[in-house]
Formats: sequence, structure tokens, C-alpha cells
Amino acid sequence: MRASDVFRVAGKVAFVTGAAQGLGRAMAEALAVNGARVVLFDRDAAGLERVETALTDRGARVIACAGDVTDGAAVEAAVAATVETFGRLDICIANAGISDPDRALLHRTSSDGWARVVDVNLNGVFHTTRAALGRMAEQGAGKVICVASMWGLAAPAALQPRPAYAATKGAVVNLVRELALEYAGQGIQVNAICPGFFRTETRPRDADQEAAFNAFTPMGRVAEAEEIAGTVLYLASSASDFVTGTTLVIDGGVLAG
Repeated sequence: MRASDVFRVAGKVAFVTGAAQGLGRAMAEALAVNGARVVLFDRDAAGLERVETALTDRGARVIACAGDVTDGAAVEAAVAATVETFGRLDICIANAGISDPDRALLHRTSSDGWARVVDVNLNGVFHTTRAALGRMAEQGAGKVICVASMWGLAAPAALQPRPAYAATKGAVVNLVRELALEYAGQGIQVNAICPGFFRTETRPRDADQEAAFNAFTPMGRVAEAEEIAGTVLYLASSASDFVTGTTLVIDGGVLAG
């Protein structure tokens, strides 16, 4: 069997949250330029329009849909529109996420900051996967990919305190295990990507932060956003048909230490 057949996503229909920038954009692009039809979901309408235009100019078939993952009804409507437009839903990437606004020890973490991170990182994944799994269960097939973090498997306080981020990303990792078992008999695979330090529009913020990230990573560098492409194509394609409930760590060796 040829690798081009195993990793094929052409003709598949994908729904990607947090697609206006960063890893969400990179994952949506990896799917779109390889022939998938992609619905881009993000609260940043202007950013979505830029991504939609850039990908459409490359011949990809994409649709932008502005909305917030914390709004369950908006997510349900966007997934319904995806199926109405393209006839099915093959791939769902629950990627949208934020970090602690306070970057403080727990006793100095604000209630509002904690609640916001939980709402986006955990409730947003709940809304997204619930909407997608309902459609996939009807089809008897599908790929769900949740973006967690290496900090869902280890404590970020080794570098900087982020208690809400750590709690929510750890919860996403275990939710993936739960969903994998719940839907294993229905032709649906559910897996998590746990990225390390990647270069995006907002990270690293400055030279000092990049130096800290580089020093903390055994490979000595921050990954470029497009380096997530191989991982997402693997989990979105038939290459991973017997893989479910796993966490795929892409961290340059951080968790090996």
C-alpha cells in the first residue's frame, strides 16, 4: 500500500476550531491543501476571513464560520451547517484554547481568570466533541482530534505557573480516553495531540521567552507551526484507523527528561 493512500484526506470533510491563527490554522491548512473540505471556526471573524482567502487562493475548498466554542448552540449550528453543506463530517479538531491570564500561583489566581480558561479549554472541547460525535455516531465513522498540551501530562510550573491551563489540558487528555472507549465500537477514533512549544502569531512573545523555551526543550528550539502537519494528517487519515484513546506528544523531547 502506498503512503499517499494511507495518509489520504482528499474528499474528507473537516471541522476545525481556533482556525484563525496558530496551530489551528496550520492544521486546517494541512487538511485543506491535501484535498479535504474544511470548515474554519473561530471567534475572530477577520482572522477567519484572511485564512479563508489564503486557502481559497491556493485552490482549497474552505468555509469560514465565526463563533465561540463557549457557546454550545453556536458550535452545534456550525457543525450542522457543515453537514448540510458537505453531506457529512469525517474529521473534527477541537483546538481552540487559551492560557491563564494571571500566570500566577493558585492562591493568586482570579476566579474570573480560572473560569474563563475552564470555559474555553474544557467546556469548549465538550461543546465541540458533543456536536461532532452526534453526527459521527449516525455515520458510523469519524476522527476526533483534541488538542491538549504537554502540560496536560506534566506541570508547567517547572517553567511558569499556569494552574488553570494545567487542569484543563489534563482533563482533555483523560476525556479523550473516555470518549475513545465510549465510541470505539462505532467506527470513531478519538485521540489527543499534546504540543510543546510552537512558534505562532502570539508565541513566543519576545526574545527572552523564546530563549527560555529553547533552553527547556532538549532539541534546543521552538517548533514551527507547520511542523504539526504530519501529526494531524496521521490522526485524520486511515493511517490511524486502529489508534484510539492515545496522546501523541510533539514536544522536542521535553517529557522524555
